[in-house]
Amino acid sequence: MNDSTSHADAPTAPPPAAAPPIAPPAKSTRRRNFKVLAVVVALCAVGYAGYWYAYARHFESTDDSYVDGDVVQITAEVPGTVIQLHADDTQFVARDQPLLELDPADAEVAVSNAEATLARAVRSVRALFAQADQLRAEIRDREVEFGQAAQDHERRLGLLSDGAISREELQHTQDKITEVRAMLTAAQEQLHETTAQIDGTTIPTHPQVLAAIAAVRDSSLALRRSRITAPVAGVVARRSVQIGQRVAAGTPLMGIVPLDSVWVDANFKEVQLRDMRVGQPVKLRADMYGGSAVYHGKLVGLSAGSGTAFALLPAQNASGNWIKIVQRLPVRIALDPNELRAHPLRIGLSVTASVDIRDTSGPLVSEQVRQVPIPSQASLSKDPEEDARIAQIIRENLALPKDASKIAANLSR
Repeated sequence: MNDSTSHADAPTAPPPAAAPPIAPPAKSTRRRNFKVLAVVVALCAVGYAGYWYAYARHFESTDDSYVDGDVVQITAEVPGTVIQLHADDTQFVARDQPLLELDPADAEVAVSNAEATLARAVRSVRALFAQADQLRAEIRDREVEFGQAAQDHERRLGLLSDGAISREELQHTQDKITEVRAMLTAAQEQLHETTAQIDGTTIPTHPQVLAAIAAVRDSSLALRRSRITAPVAGVVARRSVQIGQRVAAGTPLMGIVPLDSVWVDANFKEVQLRDMRVGQPVKLRADMYGGSAVYHGKLVGLSAGSGTAFALLPAQNASGNWIKIVQRLPVRIALDPNELRAHPLRIGLSVTASVDIRDTSGPLVSEQVRQVPIPSQASLSKDPEEDARIAQIIRENLALPKDASKIAANLSR
Protein backbone atom coordinates (compact mmCIF):
# COMPACT_ATOMS: atom_id res chain seq x y z
CA MET A 1 0.00 0.00 0.00
CA ASN A 2 2.78 2.45 0.92
CA ASP A 3 4.93 1.37 -2.05
CA SER A 4 2.20 2.09 -4.54
CA THR A 5 1.57 5.46 -3.11
CA SER A 6 5.21 6.44 -3.21
CA HIS A 7 5.51 5.52 -6.92
CA ALA A 8 2.44 7.44 -7.87
CA ASP A 9 3.60 10.57 -6.10
CA ALA A 10 7.11 10.55 -7.73
CA PRO A 11 7.73 13.41 -10.20
CA THR A 12 8.05 12.59 -13.95
CA ALA A 13 11.37 13.24 -15.85
CA PRO A 14 11.42 16.18 -18.26
CA PRO A 15 11.47 15.35 -22.06
CA PRO A 16 14.92 15.39 -23.81
CA ALA A 17 15.86 18.52 -25.54
CA ALA A 18 15.64 18.56 -29.42
CA ALA A 19 18.97 18.21 -31.34
CA PRO A 20 20.09 21.36 -33.01
CA PRO A 21 19.63 21.33 -36.87
CA ILE A 22 22.68 20.42 -38.97
CA ALA A 23 23.89 23.32 -40.90
CA PRO A 24 24.17 22.79 -44.72
CA PRO A 25 27.76 22.60 -46.09
CA ALA A 26 29.14 25.75 -47.32
CA LYS A 27 29.09 26.48 -51.04
CA SER A 28 32.84 26.64 -51.17
CA THR A 29 33.21 23.07 -49.86
CA ARG A 30 30.78 21.68 -52.48
CA ARG A 31 32.54 23.54 -55.25
CA ARG A 32 35.89 22.12 -54.11
CA ASN A 33 34.53 18.53 -54.18
CA PHE A 34 33.21 18.99 -57.72
CA LYS A 35 36.57 20.29 -58.84
CA VAL A 36 38.37 17.27 -57.37
CA LEU A 37 35.93 14.91 -59.06
CA ALA A 38 36.36 16.71 -62.38
CA VAL A 39 40.15 16.48 -62.09
CA VAL A 40 39.96 12.75 -61.36
CA VAL A 41 37.66 12.14 -64.33
CA ALA A 42 39.89 14.20 -66.59
CA LEU A 43 42.98 12.31 -65.46
CA CYS A 44 41.25 8.98 -66.09
CA ALA A 45 40.13 10.12 -69.54
CA VAL A 46 43.63 11.33 -70.40
CA GLY A 47 45.15 8.11 -69.07
CA TYR A 48 42.76 5.94 -71.06
CA ALA A 49 43.33 8.04 -74.18
CA GLY A 50 47.06 7.67 -73.75
CA TYR A 51 46.73 3.93 -73.19
CA TRP A 52 44.50 3.57 -76.24
CA TYR A 53 46.79 5.65 -78.43
CA ALA A 54 50.01 3.99 -77.30
CA TYR A 55 48.85 0.39 -76.96
CA ALA A 56 45.18 -0.61 -77.19
CA ARG A 57 44.56 0.75 -80.70
CA HIS A 58 47.08 -1.75 -82.08
CA PHE A 59 45.04 -4.77 -80.92
CA GLU A 60 41.69 -6.27 -81.84
CA SER A 61 40.13 -8.57 -79.28
CA THR A 62 37.12 -10.85 -79.01
CA ASP A 63 35.83 -13.41 -76.57
CA ASP A 64 33.70 -15.05 -79.28
CA SER A 65 36.46 -17.62 -79.89
CA TYR A 66 36.40 -21.37 -79.58
CA VAL A 67 38.87 -24.24 -79.88
CA ASP A 68 38.39 -26.40 -82.96
CA GLY A 69 40.21 -29.37 -84.46
CA ASP A 70 40.04 -32.42 -86.67
CA VAL A 71 37.68 -35.21 -85.71
CA VAL A 72 39.03 -38.32 -87.47
CA GLN A 73 36.02 -40.51 -88.17
CA ILE A 74 36.63 -44.24 -87.73
CA THR A 75 34.44 -46.35 -90.03
CA ALA A 76 34.24 -50.01 -90.92
CA GLU A 77 35.76 -50.77 -94.33
CA VAL A 78 34.37 -54.31 -94.42
CA PRO A 79 31.16 -55.77 -92.97
CA GLY A 80 31.39 -57.93 -89.88
CA THR A 81 30.39 -58.54 -86.27
CA VAL A 82 32.27 -56.74 -83.51
CA ILE A 83 33.93 -59.27 -81.23
CA GLN A 84 36.35 -57.04 -79.28
CA LEU A 85 36.62 -53.40 -78.21
CA HIS A 86 39.97 -51.95 -77.15
CA ALA A 87 39.10 -48.24 -76.69
CA ASP A 88 36.38 -46.15 -75.13
CA ASP A 89 35.40 -42.48 -74.90
CA THR A 90 37.88 -40.09 -73.19
CA GLN A 91 40.73 -42.60 -73.57
CA PHE A 92 43.96 -41.67 -75.31
CA VAL A 93 45.09 -43.97 -78.12
CA ALA A 94 48.43 -44.04 -79.91
CA ARG A 95 48.84 -44.28 -83.66
CA ASP A 96 48.26 -47.83 -84.97
CA GLN A 97 46.83 -48.94 -81.61
CA PRO A 98 43.98 -51.49 -82.01
CA LEU A 99 40.53 -49.98 -81.56
CA LEU A 100 38.22 -52.91 -82.26
CA GLU A 101 38.13 -56.26 -84.03
CA LEU A 102 35.54 -57.79 -86.34
CA ASP A 103 34.87 -61.51 -86.71
CA PRO A 104 37.55 -62.67 -89.21
CA ALA A 105 35.95 -66.04 -90.06
CA ASP A 106 34.48 -64.97 -93.42
CA ALA A 107 37.67 -63.19 -94.44
CA GLU A 108 39.81 -66.20 -93.54
CA VAL A 109 37.65 -68.45 -95.72
CA ALA A 110 37.96 -65.96 -98.57
CA VAL A 111 41.75 -65.94 -98.19
CA SER A 112 41.91 -69.74 -98.35
CA ASN A 113 39.71 -69.77 -101.44
CA ALA A 114 41.83 -67.10 -103.14
CA GLU A 115 45.05 -68.99 -102.38
CA ALA A 116 43.56 -72.18 -103.85
CA THR A 117 42.54 -70.22 -106.95
CA LEU A 118 46.07 -68.89 -107.27
CA ALA A 119 47.52 -72.39 -107.06
CA ARG A 120 45.07 -73.60 -109.70
CA ALA A 121 45.94 -70.67 -111.96
CA VAL A 122 49.67 -71.36 -111.65
CA ARG A 123 49.16 -75.01 -112.56
CA SER A 124 46.88 -74.07 -115.48
CA VAL A 125 49.40 -71.60 -116.91
CA ARG A 126 52.18 -74.07 -116.29
CA ALA A 127 50.16 -76.58 -118.36
CA LEU A 128 49.91 -74.02 -121.17
CA PHE A 129 53.68 -73.62 -121.28
CA ALA A 130 54.07 -77.42 -121.26
CA GLN A 131 51.46 -77.76 -123.99
CA ALA A 132 53.37 -75.26 -126.13
CA ASP A 133 56.57 -77.30 -125.74
CA GLN A 134 54.65 -80.48 -126.56
CA LEU A 135 53.15 -78.93 -129.69
CA ARG A 136 56.57 -77.77 -130.87
CA ALA A 137 57.88 -81.32 -130.47
CA GLU A 138 54.84 -82.70 -132.28
CA ILE A 139 55.37 -80.24 -135.14
CA ARG A 140 58.96 -81.39 -135.50
CA ASP A 141 57.77 -85.03 -135.65
CA ARG A 142 55.11 -84.17 -138.24
CA GLU A 143 57.65 -82.32 -140.34
CA VAL A 144 59.96 -85.38 -140.31
CA GLU A 145 57.01 -87.65 -141.13
CA PHE A 146 55.95 -85.36 -143.91
CA GLY A 147 59.46 -85.44 -145.43
CA GLN A 148 59.52 -89.24 -145.30
CA ALA A 149 56.09 -89.47 -146.94
CA ALA A 150 57.20 -87.13 -149.69
CA GLN A 151 60.32 -89.21 -150.33
CA ASP A 152 58.27 -92.43 -150.45
CA HIS A 153 55.94 -90.85 -152.98
CA GLU A 154 58.85 -89.74 -155.18
CA ARG A 155 60.41 -93.23 -155.15
CA ARG A 156 57.12 -94.97 -155.98
CA LEU A 157 56.43 -92.48 -158.70
CA GLY A 158 59.59 -93.67 -160.53
CA LEU A 159 58.67 -97.34 -160.00
CA LEU A 160 55.19 -96.80 -161.43
CA SER A 161 56.64 -96.07 -164.88
CA ASP A 162 58.56 -99.33 -164.75
CA GLY A 163 55.45 -101.25 -163.70
CA ALA A 164 57.02 -102.33 -160.40
CA ILE A 165 54.08 -101.01 -158.33
CA SER A 166 50.44 -100.46 -158.98
CA ARG A 167 48.73 -97.11 -159.26
CA GLU A 168 46.74 -97.90 -156.11
CA GLU A 169 49.91 -98.18 -154.05
CA LEU A 170 51.08 -94.84 -155.42
CA GLN A 171 47.74 -93.34 -154.41
CA HIS A 172 48.30 -94.58 -150.86
CA THR A 173 51.54 -92.62 -150.64
CA GLN A 174 49.72 -89.50 -151.88
CA ASP A 175 47.03 -89.95 -149.23
CA LYS A 176 49.74 -90.32 -146.62
CA ILE A 177 51.24 -86.99 -147.62
CA THR A 178 47.84 -85.30 -147.38
CA GLU A 179 47.17 -86.82 -143.98
CA VAL A 180 50.54 -85.80 -142.53
CA ARG A 181 50.19 -82.29 -143.98
CA ALA A 182 46.77 -81.93 -142.30
CA MET A 183 48.12 -83.09 -138.92
CA LEU A 184 51.08 -80.72 -139.27
CA THR A 185 48.78 -77.80 -140.01
CA ALA A 186 46.54 -78.67 -137.05
CA ALA A 187 49.53 -78.83 -134.71
CA GLN A 188 50.78 -75.48 -135.97
CA GLU A 189 47.37 -73.87 -135.40
CA GLN A 190 47.20 -75.29 -131.88
CA LEU A 191 50.67 -73.93 -131.21
CA HIS A 192 49.60 -70.49 -132.45
CA GLU A 193 46.55 -70.60 -130.15
CA THR A 194 48.65 -71.64 -127.17
CA THR A 195 51.45 -69.15 -127.76
CA ALA A 196 48.84 -66.39 -128.07
CA GLN A 197 47.92 -67.10 -124.44
CA ILE A 198 51.48 -67.16 -123.10
CA ASP A 199 53.46 -65.03 -125.53
CA GLY A 200 55.54 -62.33 -123.82
CA THR A 201 54.84 -63.59 -120.30
CA THR A 202 56.22 -65.92 -117.71
CA ILE A 203 54.20 -67.99 -115.29
CA PRO A 204 54.36 -65.41 -112.43
CA THR A 205 53.47 -62.56 -114.83
CA HIS A 206 50.71 -64.35 -116.75
CA PRO A 207 47.34 -62.49 -116.65
CA GLN A 208 45.56 -65.46 -115.06
CA VAL A 209 48.17 -65.66 -112.31
CA LEU A 210 48.12 -61.89 -111.82
CA ALA A 211 44.33 -61.94 -111.47
CA ALA A 212 44.61 -64.73 -108.91
CA ILE A 213 47.31 -62.75 -107.05
CA ALA A 214 45.01 -59.72 -107.00
CA ALA A 215 42.25 -61.89 -105.52
CA VAL A 216 44.63 -63.06 -102.80
CA ARG A 217 45.62 -59.48 -102.03
CA ASP A 218 41.97 -58.41 -101.93
CA SER A 219 40.96 -61.16 -99.54
CA SER A 220 44.05 -60.58 -97.37
CA LEU A 221 43.25 -56.88 -97.28
CA ALA A 222 39.72 -57.63 -96.13
CA LEU A 223 41.16 -59.87 -93.41
CA ARG A 224 43.52 -57.14 -92.19
CA ARG A 225 40.69 -54.63 -92.22
CA SER A 226 38.76 -56.77 -89.76
CA ARG A 227 41.22 -55.40 -87.18
CA ILE A 228 40.70 -51.63 -87.03
CA THR A 229 43.56 -49.52 -85.69
CA ALA A 230 43.90 -45.84 -84.86
CA PRO A 231 45.10 -43.81 -87.87
CA VAL A 232 46.27 -40.97 -85.59
CA ALA A 233 47.12 -40.41 -81.95
CA GLY A 234 44.40 -38.69 -79.98
CA VAL A 235 41.46 -38.97 -77.62
CA VAL A 236 38.51 -41.22 -78.45
CA ALA A 237 35.15 -39.45 -78.75
CA ARG A 238 31.60 -40.40 -79.75
CA ARG A 239 31.99 -44.17 -79.62
CA SER A 240 28.72 -45.63 -80.90
CA VAL A 241 29.62 -49.28 -81.50
CA GLN A 242 29.01 -52.15 -79.10
CA ILE A 243 30.31 -55.72 -78.83
CA GLY A 244 28.16 -58.11 -80.84
CA GLN A 245 26.91 -55.39 -83.16
CA ARG A 246 26.76 -56.22 -86.87
CA VAL A 247 28.24 -53.34 -88.82
CA ALA A 248 28.20 -52.68 -92.54
CA ALA A 249 30.97 -51.14 -94.61
CA GLY A 250 31.03 -47.38 -94.02
CA THR A 251 29.30 -47.50 -90.62
CA PRO A 252 30.66 -44.75 -88.28
CA LEU A 253 32.11 -46.38 -85.18
CA MET A 254 33.89 -43.66 -83.23
CA GLY A 255 35.93 -40.51 -83.62
CA ILE A 256 39.51 -39.64 -82.64
CA VAL A 257 40.51 -36.07 -81.88
CA PRO A 258 44.27 -35.33 -82.21
CA LEU A 259 44.58 -32.72 -79.45
CA ASP A 260 48.16 -31.84 -80.40
CA SER A 261 46.97 -30.11 -83.59
CA VAL A 262 43.92 -28.10 -82.53
CA TRP A 263 43.41 -24.47 -83.51
CA VAL A 264 41.18 -21.54 -82.57
CA ASP A 265 38.38 -20.04 -84.65
CA ALA A 266 37.87 -16.44 -83.48
CA ASN A 267 34.76 -14.64 -84.70
CA PHE A 268 35.64 -10.96 -85.16
CA LYS A 269 33.21 -8.23 -86.14
CA GLU A 270 33.53 -7.00 -89.68
CA VAL A 271 34.60 -3.57 -88.42
CA GLN A 272 37.62 -5.19 -86.75
CA LEU A 273 39.02 -6.81 -89.91
CA ARG A 274 40.42 -3.77 -91.71
CA ASP A 275 44.02 -4.18 -90.54
CA MET A 276 44.08 -7.96 -89.98
CA ARG A 277 46.64 -9.81 -92.07
CA VAL A 278 47.90 -13.38 -92.31
CA GLY A 279 50.91 -13.97 -90.08
CA GLN A 280 50.05 -11.48 -87.31
CA PRO A 281 50.77 -12.66 -83.74
CA VAL A 282 47.88 -13.48 -81.44
CA LYS A 283 47.65 -13.85 -77.67
CA LEU A 284 45.00 -16.17 -76.32
CA ARG A 285 43.66 -17.08 -72.91
CA ALA A 286 41.41 -20.07 -72.34
CA ASP A 287 38.61 -19.90 -69.81
CA MET A 288 39.61 -23.40 -68.73
CA TYR A 289 42.86 -22.09 -67.20
CA GLY A 290 41.72 -18.57 -66.41
CA GLY A 291 44.57 -16.13 -66.85
CA SER A 292 47.31 -18.53 -65.75
CA ALA A 293 48.01 -19.88 -69.25
CA VAL A 294 48.80 -17.60 -72.17
CA TYR A 295 49.00 -19.04 -75.70
CA HIS A 296 50.99 -17.35 -78.44
CA GLY A 297 49.42 -18.12 -81.78
CA LYS A 298 49.53 -16.88 -85.32
CA LEU A 299 46.76 -15.73 -87.63
CA VAL A 300 46.81 -18.19 -90.54
CA GLY A 301 43.70 -17.27 -92.49
CA LEU A 302 40.37 -15.53 -92.71
CA SER A 303 37.22 -17.37 -93.67
CA ALA A 304 35.80 -16.97 -97.17
CA GLY A 305 32.47 -15.78 -95.77
CA SER A 306 30.64 -14.77 -92.63
CA GLY A 307 28.89 -17.22 -90.38
CA THR A 308 25.44 -16.37 -91.74
CA ALA A 309 26.61 -16.87 -95.34
CA PHE A 310 27.35 -20.55 -94.63
CA ALA A 311 24.42 -21.14 -92.32
CA LEU A 312 21.96 -23.93 -93.07
CA LEU A 313 19.24 -21.32 -93.49
CA PRO A 314 20.95 -18.13 -94.73
CA ALA A 315 19.34 -14.80 -93.92
CA GLN A 316 17.03 -13.34 -96.58
CA ASN A 317 18.06 -9.69 -96.48
CA ALA A 318 16.00 -8.65 -99.51
CA SER A 319 12.90 -8.08 -97.41
CA GLY A 320 10.93 -5.05 -96.32
CA ASN A 321 11.70 -5.38 -92.62
CA TRP A 322 15.46 -5.59 -93.03
CA ILE A 323 17.58 -4.56 -90.05
CA LYS A 324 21.33 -4.20 -90.38
CA ILE A 325 23.28 -6.53 -88.08
CA VAL A 326 27.05 -6.41 -87.71
CA GLN A 327 28.40 -9.63 -89.17
CA ARG A 328 31.20 -11.75 -87.74
CA LEU A 329 33.91 -13.49 -89.76
CA PRO A 330 35.72 -16.61 -88.49
CA VAL A 331 39.49 -16.15 -88.28
CA ARG A 332 41.74 -19.21 -88.04
CA ILE A 333 44.52 -19.01 -85.42
CA ALA A 334 47.27 -21.64 -85.18
CA LEU A 335 48.66 -22.50 -81.74
CA ASP A 336 52.16 -23.33 -80.53
CA PRO A 337 52.49 -27.16 -80.15
CA ASN A 338 54.78 -26.77 -77.13
CA GLU A 339 52.24 -24.62 -75.32
CA LEU A 340 49.50 -27.09 -76.23
CA ARG A 341 51.49 -29.91 -74.65
CA ALA A 342 51.97 -27.86 -71.50
CA HIS A 343 48.30 -26.83 -71.29
CA PRO A 344 46.13 -29.16 -73.42
CA LEU A 345 42.86 -27.85 -74.82
CA ARG A 346 39.63 -29.55 -75.84
CA ILE A 347 37.43 -28.87 -78.84
CA GLY A 348 34.69 -26.35 -78.10
CA LEU A 349 36.36 -24.55 -75.18
CA SER A 350 35.97 -20.77 -74.94
CA VAL A 351 39.01 -18.60 -75.64
CA THR A 352 39.73 -14.88 -75.58
CA ALA A 353 41.86 -13.78 -78.53
CA SER A 354 43.79 -10.55 -79.04
CA VAL A 355 45.41 -9.90 -82.43
CA ASP A 356 48.39 -7.56 -82.78
CA ILE A 357 47.56 -5.59 -85.95
CA ARG A 358 50.60 -3.29 -86.02
CA ASP A 359 52.30 -5.23 -88.83
CA THR A 360 50.02 -5.02 -91.90
CA SER A 361 52.57 -6.27 -94.44
CA GLY A 362 51.08 -9.76 -94.62
CA PRO A 363 48.53 -10.89 -97.24
CA LEU A 364 44.80 -10.69 -96.77
CA VAL A 365 44.34 -14.21 -98.14
CA SER A 366 46.50 -17.15 -97.10
CA GLU A 367 48.76 -18.28 -99.94
CA GLN A 368 50.24 -21.28 -98.14
CA VAL A 369 49.02 -24.78 -97.56
CA ARG A 370 48.01 -25.94 -94.13
CA GLN A 371 50.96 -25.51 -91.77
CA VAL A 372 49.96 -28.45 -89.56
CA PRO A 373 49.32 -31.36 -91.97
CA ILE A 374 46.42 -33.65 -91.29
CA PRO A 375 47.84 -36.99 -90.09
CA SER A 376 47.35 -39.77 -92.60
CA GLN A 377 46.86 -43.47 -92.12
CA ALA A 378 49.45 -45.91 -93.44
CA SER A 379 48.36 -47.79 -96.54
CA LEU A 380 47.37 -51.43 -96.16
CA SER A 381 47.98 -52.34 -99.79
CA LYS A 382 51.50 -53.74 -99.29
CA ASP A 383 52.42 -56.46 -96.84
CA PRO A 384 55.79 -58.27 -96.99
CA GLU A 385 54.31 -61.38 -95.40
CA GLU A 386 51.59 -61.45 -98.03
CA ASP A 387 54.17 -61.19 -100.84
CA ALA A 388 56.15 -64.02 -99.29
CA ARG A 389 53.04 -66.19 -99.06
CA ILE A 390 52.16 -65.54 -102.73
CA ALA A 391 55.72 -66.37 -103.80
CA GLN A 392 55.56 -69.58 -101.79
CA ILE A 393 52.29 -70.65 -103.47
CA ILE A 394 53.77 -69.99 -106.91
CA ARG A 395 56.96 -71.83 -106.05
CA GLU A 396 55.15 -74.87 -104.69
CA ASN A 397 52.97 -75.18 -107.78
CA LEU A 398 55.85 -74.64 -110.17
CA ALA A 399 58.07 -77.25 -108.51
CA LEU A 400 60.92 -74.73 -108.56
CA PRO A 401 63.85 -74.58 -106.13
CA LYS A 402 63.11 -73.20 -102.68
CA ASP A 403 64.79 -69.89 -103.41
CA ALA A 404 61.91 -67.68 -104.55
CA SER A 405 63.58 -64.34 -103.85
CA LYS A 406 63.25 -63.24 -107.47
CA ILE A 407 59.53 -63.99 -107.50
CA ALA A 408 58.99 -62.13 -104.23
CA ALA A 409 60.99 -59.16 -105.54
CA ASN A 410 58.84 -58.98 -108.67
CA LEU A 411 55.64 -59.18 -106.63
CA SER A 412 56.63 -56.33 -104.32
CA ARG A 413 57.22 -53.90 -107.18
